[in-house]
Amino acid sequence: MLTFATPRNAFRITRKLRWLARFVVFCLCVSVWSDRIASQTASQSAPPDLNKFAVIISGASGEAAYEKQFANWTTGLLTALTGKFGFANDHVRLLTEKPEGSASRSTAEEVKRTFAALKTKLNANNALFIFLIGHGTWDGKDAKFSLVGPDLSAAEYNSLLSALPTRRIVIFNMASASGEFIKPLAAKGRIIVTSTRNGQEQNATRFPEFFLGALSATDADADHDGHISVLEAFAYATRLTAEFYTRAGRLQTEHPLLEDNGDGVGHDKAEGGDGLLARTIWLDSRSVAEAAASAATIKLLQERTRLEGEIEQLIARKSSLAGPEYEETLEKLFIALAKVNRTIKHVGSD
Repeated sequence: MLTFATPRNAFRITRKLRWLARFVVFCLCVSVWSDRIASQTASQSAPPDLNKFAVIISGASGEAAYEKQFANWTTGLLTALTGKFGFANDHVRLLTEKPEGSASRSTAEEVKRTFAALKTKLNANNALFIFLIGHGTWDGKDAKFSLVGPDLSAAEYNSLLSALPTRRIVIFNMASASGEFIKPLAAKGRIIVTSTRNGQEQNATRFPEFFLGALSATDADADHDGHISVLEAFAYATRLTAEFYTRAGRLQTEHPLLEDNGDGVGHDKAEGGDGLLARTIWLDSRSVAEAAASAATIKLLQERTRLEGEIEQLIARKSSLAGPEYEETLEKLFIALAKVNRTIKHVGSD
């Protein structure tokens, strides 16, 4: 015998289905929130990475507005390094204009004392990150970072760095006129990031603000491998710096550069041999195995790095190749890279 739903029964069924749908959505939301909280908790409780060291130098401000701005940037950077990125508290040395707590005053003598102490703490396998926040100067001959009292030149910083046992050094000079630090500091194993492309760009910089943004932005991890590399942070901050001046309708007075192949010539993106080292140095402490979802993903990420390296090298050799040969080879590499990227996305969504 067939039975048919009455309007009242249909209403009851519809109401139950709606309730069930809402319940399912609620459960999914709870699951997502729980996973997110668990992930954040795991990240926050991760043990510090004792292989990494950092020096943050916040220089002379000159004005009350800059004093506040530099202090905010310095506090934000310190919080990010010792929190999200796993730097041990006692592995981060802080020098500021008006020191509090364990910080020291950002004078030339304290800078020298800090690097002298690092000589006894670092070994050849340690990584050192140096962050300069403040103003810079260039007189046509010497580039300097403004400290409290006498300043130190780029050449003097190079002497301090060269005396250290490690060559794995990343320098973020986010001050004005910082582009002139590239050539004096360039060396094998070093990564240099500057807020400006030369010493003539002497206006106060906004790059540090956007660099800090890169440390917390989910879209800063451009290749979705679970890391924020030095190259990704640089690219993100560079893009936002340019967008800031465009939105404000102002002439861009700072053009960030990156140099990591030791030739002393910086670039505004990964090209000319620069960017290959910065791509492999991460601000966080997770290994590739921890960041990747599976062994298959690890192999794919390694293959992508290899293809990107071949593309960089091919572009650098463009002038020595015949036009058809260059274009054909480049096309094949880009097709292979696209296939790898598509597979990575597929594996990551499984």
